[in-house]
Amino acid sequence: MRALASARLGADFTRLWTAAAVSNVGDGVTLAAAPLLVASVSDDPAHIAGAVVAQQLPWLLFALVSGAYVDRLDRRRLVVTVNLVRAVALAGLAAGVATGTVGLVVIYAVLFVLGVGETLADTATGALLPSVVAPEHLPHANARLYAAFTIGNQFVAKPLGAWLFVVSAAAPFGFDAFTFAAAAALVAGIRPVAGEQPGLGPTGSARAPQPRASLRAEIVAGVRWLWRHRLLRTLAVSMGAGNVAFGAAFAVFVLYCRQRLGLSDVGYGFLLTAFAVGGLVGTTVAARLTRALGAVAVLRAGLAIEAVTHVALAITTTPWVAAAVLVVFSVHGMVWGVTVASVRQRVVPEGLRGRVGSVFGLLDLGGAALGALLGGLVAGAWAITTPFWGAAVVMAAVTVLAWRPLRAAAA
Repeated sequence: MRALASARLGADFTRLWTAAAVSNVGDGVTLAAAPLLVASVSDDPAHIAGAVVAQQLPWLLFALVSGAYVDRLDRRRLVVTVNLVRAVALAGLAAGVATGTVGLVVIYAVLFVLGVGETLADTATGALLPSVVAPEHLPHANARLYAAFTIGNQFVAKPLGAWLFVVSAAAPFGFDAFTFAAAAALVAGIRPVAGEQPGLGPTGSARAPQPRASLRAEIVAGVRWLWRHRLLRTLAVSMGAGNVAFGAAFAVFVLYCRQRLGLSDVGYGFLLTAFAVGGLVGTTVAARLTRALGAVAVLRAGLAIEAVTHVALAITTTPWVAAAVLVVFSVHGMVWGVTVASVRQRVVPEGLRGRVGSVFGLLDLGGAALGALLGGLVAGAWAITTPFWGAAVVMAAVTVLAWRPLRAAAA
């Protein structure tokens, strides 16, 4: 069945998917090993947290700018170049760790470079996909990409990264450098798409020279186009609010597990595994659910599931109930993500895919970061379940407000 699916999606998608799978494993290895590396240099909790901030901050600073460059440049070459830059940065870090010459500033700088590269490469990959896969196959293609992330980043990479760090502190970063170099080689093998190359039209003929707008004007044009598209505006606002709610609730998840569910660190790990399993299941059923029920029904159901999830977690004190709720929530999360990505890739014009995709990326990670900040403050001031109740209220309101616009916009 997988061979048939690969044949249907084409050799170029297979290269793109393999590159994503390989680099996702490398990313996860670095995410697991970076805090260990920082902890070996400093035991200050603020310094360790700084490693996460260094890698996520570029999404808040450069997401929209990266989206504009994705629409300006050849996306295939951009992904190749960014992956090679990340490979060189990680190879340098590995060499520095091996020789004992790395300090916090260098670690943060490399993680920041990786984050900037992620804003470019992830946005470009999402914008490139509709040029590689036929529109009717986008849900299946997105599901396979999400599955590669879940398996590689969540299941394989985390224990591998910790093990490699124990073997040698430099090994995880050298391994990640190799994965980015391999991913660059795979993407370089994708056939150039005429419509993706600056100066060429969709048939390969030369375009008439067009005056280049300023970067700011291009960003504004992308945001304005998204805002005027009723369906995508509804999805973007719903996703942004949902990520604020999710970030607020799950920022204190480890304390919730200990104080509310009475779990040990092993039990906390079990719930995280249940979450990952649900995500993997979601990638296998996303395309079929969307095809059977329609995108509107799937999106509406997802909003309702989010509201119910937060209520259930706020009420329960039973770990097995929490695990079941998290599995359902994670299935929904993957189905929602695949559906929204496929809808967006189908309706956004080729020349705007990078900018519109970057707005979704900004709302995704920016919303989660803002929610995490709010969740920590709220839980500290009130009870550990307060962020979950707040998230439930937010998602109930989003569900009510988006219910009719989703149907009207889709029509």
